[in-house]
Amino acid sequence: MRAAYRVADVRAAEAGLAATVPGGTLMARAAAGLARRCGTLLGESGGRYGARVLLLVGVGDNGGDALLAGARLARQGVAVGALPLDPARTHAAGLAALRAAGGRVVDAVPDRVDLVVDGIVGLGSAGGLRPAAAAAAAAARAARPRAGTRPVVVAADLPSGVAPDTGDVPGAAVPADVTVAFGCLKPGLVVGAGARCAGRVEVVDIGLGPWLRAGPALRVATEADVARWWPRPGRVTDKYRRGVVGLATGSAGYPGAAVLSAAGASAGPAGMLRYAGPARAAVLAAHPQVVATGAVAEAGRVQAWVCGCGLGTDAAAAATLRAVLAAPVPAVLDADALTLLVDGGMADLLRDRAAGVVLTPHDGEFRRLAGADPGADRVDAAQRLAAWTRCVVLLKGDRTVVADPAGETWVSPTGTAALASAGTGDVLAGLLGALLAARVPPLRAAVAAAYLHGRAGRAAAAAGAVTAPDVAAALRRVVPRTGEPDPVRD
Repeated sequence: MRAAYRVADVRAAEAGLAATVPGGTLMARAAAGLARRCGTLLGESGGRYGARVLLLVGVGDNGGDALLAGARLARQGVAVGALPLDPARTHAAGLAALRAAGGRVVDAVPDRVDLVVDGIVGLGSAGGLRPAAAAAAAAARAARPRAGTRPVVVAADLPSGVAPDTGDVPGAAVPADVTVAFGCLKPGLVVGAGARCAGRVEVVDIGLGPWLRAGPALRVATEADVARWWPRPGRVTDKYRRGVVGLATGSAGYPGAAVLSAAGASAGPAGMLRYAGPARAAVLAAHPQVVATGAVAEAGRVQAWVCGCGLGTDAAAAATLRAVLAAPVPAVLDADALTLLVDGGMADLLRDRAAGVVLTPHDGEFRRLAGADPGADRVDAAQRLAAWTRCVVLLKGDRTVVADPAGETWVSPTGTAALASAGTGDVLAGLLGALLAARVPPLRAAVAAAYLHGRAGRAAAAAGAVTAPDVAAALRRVVPRTGEPDPVRD
């Protein structure tokens, strides 16, 4: 797990650390890490000596970080030019260090640039770039490098124009190839449009860790988290101990949704799948291992339900949802089930359930549930809906956010726009249901399902196509291997 902290907590940690070290230490550490990463990138594109680096320098500490990093590069033989965007307010010590190292100040973007350091604005970003800064950034990206089609862009701490706490990009911003984050991740680097602007994100340790006293605003899932949470059978097990997932999905008009939810569930750790609904012929044709019946009441023993994918919103669908919510086991509510919660007046039933529920809305479904769009702060939006419904909320997007009613919130870094394809959500819901049936707690199950679903989407896209069956097939290749139990430990 990697943690992201909001600006107020970062500022408090910086103040606490700064009081224990000599003045300028934090900036020197940040600049050293930034220079080191820039040097590596230059080495990958022809070497440092003779390379040309342009610093886009704003006011305050972010500009100072860029200038001190530029001074280090200049001492290594790099031709460094700094373009101050507000010369009268440029960081004086940083500018002096750059000049002493042989760097120079320029008043326009040169024709040739190999690497651009974005030091315009960092944690203080409160909106899009001003016109002059946006024009300078655009000109820098259009300069000619010695290799490739455009310069490499490296952001100092945060791409300028990205809101650090939310990832919102309300105006012009500087898209980065690499962001060197100082001390810790910020939410704006891993959610929303900010994640797309950040490129590859690397964290430089400047000693903040012990001073980050508040809990993280956001946790970023890793492959190690998912592998650790994945159920592992003991020496004595059977299909019921592994978990039985029930699928109340599909309809006569949308049998494919039932087939796809079964495909997602089949890739998970559950030992058995039961299908209850009108699409049983289609489900059995595609998945003969499934035990199929016509209704939830006839399904028999299950440890979790998946409800809503292609279910419809008629009276029969509403009755199915009521039966699922009456069952004393965890449930995944997706697609039509979310519509029925609102239009069928069933939202109050969520608060009375002892067993966990995971809601899986995309933005349109979120709007129906919450009465408004998620808005710029998707983390806060997911947290508010989770608190109101007392459910885990999996807010879909290219960076899916998962929040529980207590406020613990995760983001999956594996998302891809390629998953914006009909039926892929059905696959996700099935996998999530299988994890719940295998007794993975709802928050962890939702995070793991989102992470693996994103990986499957990327794998399918790399193979040349992303339809829901492609994603389901790729999912089987990316889930952790359950393996045989260890006789020594088990």
